Amino acid sequence: MRTTYAGLVSEKLLGQTVTLTGWAHRRRDHGGVIFIDLRDREGLVQVVFDPDRAETFATAEGVRNEFCLQITGLVRARPAGTENATLTSGKVEVLGQELVVLNPSVTPPFQIDDENLSETTRLTHRVLDLRRPYMQKNLMLRYRVAMEARKFLDEHGFVDIETPMLTKSTPEGARDYLVPSRVHDGHFFALPQSPQLFKQLLMVAGFDRYYQITKCFRDEDLRADRQPEFTQIDIETSFLTEEEIRTMFEGMIRSTFQHAIGVELKAFPVMKYVDAMHRFGSDKPDLRVKLEFTELTDVMRDVDFKVFSTPAVMPGGRVVALRVPGGAEMSRGEIDAYTEFVKIYGAKGLAWIKVNEVSKGR
Repeated sequence: MRTTYAGLVSEKLLGQTVTLTGWAHRRRDHGGVIFIDLRDREGLVQVVFDPDRAETFATAEGVRNEFCLQITGLVRARPAGTENATLTSGKVEVLGQELVVLNPSVTPPFQIDDENLSETTRLTHRVLDLRRPYMQKNLMLRYRVAMEARKFLDEHGFVDIETPMLTKSTPEGARDYLVPSRVHDGHFFALPQSPQLFKQLLMVAGFDRYYQITKCFRDEDLRADRQPEFTQIDIETSFLTEEEIRTMFEGMIRSTFQHAIGVELKAFPVMKYVDAMHRFGSDKPDLRVKLEFTELTDVMRDVDFKVFSTPAVMPGGRVVALRVPGGAEMSRGEIDAYTEFVKIYGAKGLAWIKVNEVSKGR
């Protein structure tokens, strides 16, 4: 039914007859010649229909956007000046010889390449949304990432083992999704928040390297990094030190980036917990933000303001500040907004000092 994907037609197939299947992305009638951009999961190819084949041409005249088509034709070079460098098929086109409408389509509610769609529109017409190149690239990337992760783990002796989906409720960090039992009245299964207990059983059983790309379910409120259903790469190992584990999975991430998207990551920087807390006040600092604590403990020991002097003289006490370049340009309203922001994290307030002219000490 198909000899190759439309998006993979290239100059390597020049002079060959190919059979393609896909969807009409666009149709253009140039007065005697009809062009159809045929789309499949690999991309687009331009198909040309001329009046020399009257029956095929008449069928092409009736084609509209999103018709599902089967096309047989001859691969030939595009005329000079009409190449499209952004497409794999950009140097060639297909001269249509046969055209079969596999399935016609009503007028779509939006253009497939429209990038300004509301979430409601996309979800209402999810099938069409998933035809969009952006969504198809995302799903193909997800597939490549999963494939590269599996490949790395397989090469390092990990065993892919499926664990049960219907299990007993266990103490975890969120609420369980419950499934009523048909045969045991009043009893429920729980969907797993993670395969934690099962993989620990596997470790005790002697499967010292386990992995699984699995679904997890957590009944909690939606947030940017919280969904009720999600997929995780679940891994457990035995007989490895902390350093060995860190080195191995840094290798997995670097390998996955390199092979899935062609990005060569440098060796990961390593920072001790005590250094991170001392310099940034967080065990997960964002190093793209070039703000570190400035030590003020010695300066504050003798001040009269006890909010600062008390921690400065306490054993293990410390007073620090964030020096914000350009902070003197902040308005009072912006500073007050930051004051409210820090209260989210338990701070009672925000002390601040503006330095307007260093040379004059003010």
